[in-house]
Amino acid sequence: MLPFHAINVTPKILVRMISPVLIFIIFSLLLISSSHAAVQDFCVADFTAPESPAGYACKKPADVTVDDFIFSGFRVPGNTSNFIKTGVIPAFATQFPGVNGLGISMIRADVEVGGVVPLHTHPGGSEVLHVVKGKMLAGFISTDNKVYIKTLEKGDIMVFPQGLLHFSLNAGRSPVLLFVSFSSANPGFQLVPNALFQTDLPTEVIAATTFLDTAQIKKLKAILGGTG
Repeated sequence: MLPFHAINVTPKILVRMISPVLIFIIFSLLLISSSHAAVQDFCVADFTAPESPAGYACKKPADVTVDDFIFSGFRVPGNTSNFIKTGVIPAFATQFPGVNGLGISMIRADVEVGGVVPLHTHPGGSEVLHVVKGKMLAGFISTDNKVYIKTLEKGDIMVFPQGLLHFSLNAGRSPVLLFVSFSSANPGFQLVPNALFQTDLPTEVIAATTFLDTAQIKKLKAILGGTG
């Protein structure tokens, strides 16, 4: 056998040898990509199966109806009869099976005069807030503790990056209507006050880690229903 360097393969011959292989690989990848895209157009949530970290299992296509892709819960205002004077109606995969697997979801939020959406986070997705009616003071805190805050007017939108603490409050003299979009079908939702004062986390631990007064912690626990 001749050594490799002794084989007289010109660049022109090499291109002729490689080109068909490259064409075959590219064509195969395109076929695979197309076949995967065509396998399933959507994944309507199957509530009879358990939910996993990846979302709900897909309903059988034969069982899917047009109603799976329609959510009518935004027709009526949210219930603002609470101490934060804010009513939220979610359209996540749990309420709106058609968004399962699509990486999108929404909520409607109604905020009365003096109402507030306390500090909270969505660990599973970024948020875009749209002020449909009224005036809202909104902002978020970056991981380097810089605050981005602005008073939003009717028609304004603001984005809150995934996982960052953010808040909003009615800054006007009339009720506020918000529509909020997320980059996930299940973005998650954790209110900081509820995490601290609606749980059984001991008062002494909260005081030591937040530097809050014990009496104030107990007062907040009584309001939110926490123990400990």
